[in-house]
Amino acid sequence: MNQHSSIKGRGSLIERATEIYDFNAALRGRAAPVVDPTDLPPVPAVTPPPAAPVPAAFAADSPAAPAFTPRAPDWTGPVQPIDRIKLAEAGFLRPDSAVTTMSEEFRLLKRDLLSQLRTNPRGNRILVCSAHSGEGKTFCAINLALSLAAEKDREILLVDADFGKPGIPAQLGLETGRGLMDALADPLVAIEDCVIRTDISSLSVLPAGQRSHDDTEYLASARTEQLLKRLTDGRPERIIIFDSPPLLAASPAAVLASHAAIALLVVRADKTSESALRDAAGMLKGGAQVQLLLNAVRFNSGGRRFGSYYAKGEAQ
Repeated sequence: MNQHSSIKGRGSLIERATEIYDFNAALRGRAAPVVDPTDLPPVPAVTPPPAAPVPAAFAADSPAAPAFTPRAPDWTGPVQPIDRIKLAEAGFLRPDSAVTTMSEEFRLLKRDLLSQLRTNPRGNRILVCSAHSGEGKTFCAINLALSLAAEKDREILLVDADFGKPGIPAQLGLETGRGLMDALADPLVAIEDCVIRTDISSLSVLPAGQRSHDDTEYLASARTEQLLKRLTDGRPERIIIFDSPPLLAASPAAVLASHAAIALLVVRADKTSESALRDAAGMLKGGAQVQLLLNAVRFNSGGRRFGSYYAKGEAQ
């Protein structure tokens, strides 16, 4: 995504990453007392009342009433504008800006992810993680959210799940408040009330919330899955993207992976060692489907150059 290395290759960043790194390495009661039937008083005969007529709507041959399907509530909080200047200064994708090499790379990435989510039984949840800090996971999470938000029939919820060092709202110029950890710790907090709506109508942000020494235990509780379902039930168009802590620095990331369909493990081309990558990938076993995302790649002059087609146009 950034340009810091001289790696050559074809295919998506996921495909190139897999070429570089070897990733395949009751209850029981007492018996009732015996009673002699001759000791019991006679039971008077009772004539049952006539049966009430069955309404046509409930007749045996009438169609069954439709089953109730829960539907996640709309976000109702005030809209906050995203700071476009901050986006530009930090090198993020900018909404409605010209097509660039990076925007095209994220287009390829999201097409691949959307295809995988379509057949994944674990729901539309993506975890963006890395082995260590400084490898670009937050950069990739924000850009992926911005790219997905450009889809015409999707709602994207970007969750700041790096509870030790939260920062997504600040990077987008948003005022933060209660967040995921508040809703997990306090049943009286409605999680939908914690969501920040942005002036990009299809993009919302869920802050990390209060810091807690029990963040891993909260995430491993049944309440987490209940809250996530409240965010997405009956809303197949909603996609949740989690920005997690580094896998080898904090335990919540591995627990978050158990709630995700896909885990994007960000690999920095000029920094991540294969031993660190293997250790990080090992912590994701039994959870989400793991994909590698190569970051900080420099393309050679003869390789593809996305964006140039749109910049120069085609001769008529």
